[in-house]
Amino acid sequence: MSPDTLNETDIQNADDVWERYQQSHDLSDELGRTAGIDPISGEVWIADSIAAIVTQRRHAGQDTPLVFKRIGSATYYRKGGRR
Repeated sequence: MSPDTLNETDIQNADDVWERYQQSHDLSDELGRTAGIDPISGEVWIADSIAAIVTQRRHAGQDTPLVFKRIGSATYYRKGGRR
């Protein structure tokens, strides 16, 4: 993985980490919040937004790319069509 990009393997690793995390943690109070998953370290960050996770990680001295998930949703963001 380059410092600023994710490949398909990274995304699959993050999906696997997220699946295991959900099985071992009660996320019922976190619905609608954002999870950031580091595909290399397996670390999961949870906050109200992507920006909040990025800020937390910068303060911790971490800047590797993450895969983001909306807790309780199949997609992070869905754009509606025009009518």
